Amino acid sequence: MSEKGGSVTSAIGFGLLLSTLAGLSTLIGGAFGLISRKPGPRFMALTLGFSAGVMILVSFVELLGEGIEAVGFAPAHLAFFLGMGAMFLVDALIPHDWFGVHEHGPGHTHENGSKNALMKTGLFVALGLGIHNFPEGMASFVGALEDPSLGISIAVAIAIHNIPEGLAVAAPILAATGSRKKAFLWTFLSGIVEPLGAGVAALILLPFLSEAVLGYVLAAVGGIMVFISLDELIPTSRSYGREHLTILGVMIGMIVMFLSLWSLGHVHF
Repeated sequence: MSEKGGSVTSAIGFGLLLSTLAGLSTLIGGAFGLISRKPGPRFMALTLGFSAGVMILVSFVELLGEGIEAVGFAPAHLAFFLGMGAMFLVDALIPHDWFGVHEHGPGHTHENGSKNALMKTGLFVALGLGIHNFPEGMASFVGALEDPSLGISIAVAIAIHNIPEGLAVAAPILAATGSRKKAFLWTFLSGIVEPLGAGVAALILLPFLSEAVLGYVLAAVGGIMVFISLDELIPTSRSYGREHLTILGVMIGMIVMFLSLWSLGHVHF
C-alpha cells in the first residue's frame, strides 16, 4: 500500500470523509430541484462526459494497473471483469432508469400522471440510486487507502455524476407532495448510502488487508467504475442531445486525469 496516506487510521478516516462528501453531493442536485431550476443540457452533457472520462482513465491506468502490479496480469483482469459483472447484476436486478425523470419536474404534474405516480417514481429512483451508490462509496474509500490523491480523483468524479441523480430524486417528490422537507430527506437518504458502503468496505477489508487483497479490490473497483461510465454516465450525457459535448467532456476528463496523475508522479514519460 502507498505510504503517502500516512497511518492506516488516518487513511480510513480520510476515505470515509471522501465517500461522505461524494454521496452528499446529491444534495446539490436536490437543491436545483427544490428551487425548480435545472442545469442546462449543455452543462449536463459536458460534465457527465467529463466524469465518465475521469472514471475510465483512472480505472485502466491506475486501478487496473495497480492490480496488475500487485497480483499479476490475468488475476487482476479477472477481478476487473468480476467487478463489471457484479454491477451488471445490480443494474439488472434493480434498474434505475432516471433519465426521463428530468421531465417530471414541478409544473408537469397534470401532464405526466398523478401525484401518486410522481411520488412512486421519486421513491423508486431514490431506492435504486441508493443501492447503486453503495459500491461507489466503496470505490472512493478503497482509492483513498491506496493513495489520498487517487481517492480524491475518484470522489470528485462520483460527486459530479451524483448531482443530476439528486435532481432526479427531488423533482418528482416535490411535485407530488409540495414538501421541500420530504424531497430533501429522500435526496439525503439516497446519497448517505455511499459512506455506508465505505464503512462496510472498511469492516470487511481491513482485517484481511494486504498488498494482494488491495490489488484485487482496486482492479474490481476499476471494473465497477468502467461499467458505471459506459452504462450510465455516457448514455445519460448523450440523452441531453449534445453528442459532441459528451465526447468532448470525456476527452477533457481523460486529459485532466492524465495531467493529475502525471503531476503527482503516478505516471512517467
